[in-house]
Amino acid sequence: MTIKSLFDLTKFRLTLSVVFSSFISYMLGFKEFDIKVLMLLIFGGIFVVAASNIYNQIIERDLDALMSRTKNRPLPTNKVSVNTALILAIFLTVIGLVLLYIINPKVALLAAVSIFLYTSVYTPLKLITPLSVFVGAVPGAIPFMLGWVAATGEIGIEAIMLFLMQFFWQFPHFWSIGWMQNKDYEKAGFKMLPTGKKDRSTTSQILFYSIWAVLMSIIPAFNLTGDLFLSIYGLGLVLIIGLFLIFYAVKLFIKSTDLNAKKLMLASISYLTLMQIVLLLDKFLR
Repeated sequence: MTIKSLFDLTKFRLTLSVVFSSFISYMLGFKEFDIKVLMLLIFGGIFVVAASNIYNQIIERDLDALMSRTKNRPLPTNKVSVNTALILAIFLTVIGLVLLYIINPKVALLAAVSIFLYTSVYTPLKLITPLSVFVGAVPGAIPFMLGWVAATGEIGIEAIMLFLMQFFWQFPHFWSIGWMQNKDYEKAGFKMLPTGKKDRSTTSQILFYSIWAVLMSIIPAFNLTGDLFLSIYGLGLVLIIGLFLIFYAVKLFIKSTDLNAKKLMLASISYLTLMQIVLLLDKFLR
């Protein structure tokens, strides 16, 4: 067992990208900056997300061995034992939730709900129904509201709006991945695409949810979301970024190729990151 194996087990780069959403929403929500709260949020978030990733890999270790993209993970290759992975996951869960509870109980509760839904509902549903993606979108969207709740102690309209932004974004993102990796997923029996097939209905839904993701991101410009506000300049930037996302979703709809799915996947990552940065800059520069 190596340090690299442990980092691979936690999907550390993915974990950091998820926690980045919580960092952004904390910065959006605070009225009085508290470095202690921010550090608790970052480290608690890293531990909780890493634990969720480990639980997922423990459950799916035999299925991961069947797929090209996952067969070299630490558990299928026996670089890390299942017992070691489980002990590490439990340790990270406990420490992570304690750190988040110190911030406030609501943050810890949301994190606990996220772990439960991801490992106990989303993961087994992947073998049963494409609706698993809708379930998985819930824990996937919680991090973007978590920082706001950490900063304010409230689950208000602002936190719900942040949740919805990331909730709708996940469909074009994960379905574009599902499109590219469909053959691999089929080997393991995962049902990831909304219709189960690479067809026009799937690309229609990808386009539909891409539009909704952009719509969610501009709602704060209309004074409907309390303290979460977007200026006219921020609105323009978010719309420009969002049009790129929709453009690549349209390209996949028109020409349904793996290459266009990959372009949409990359566009979705850029969209989410840039949209969050625009929201943050808009708060401090307006």
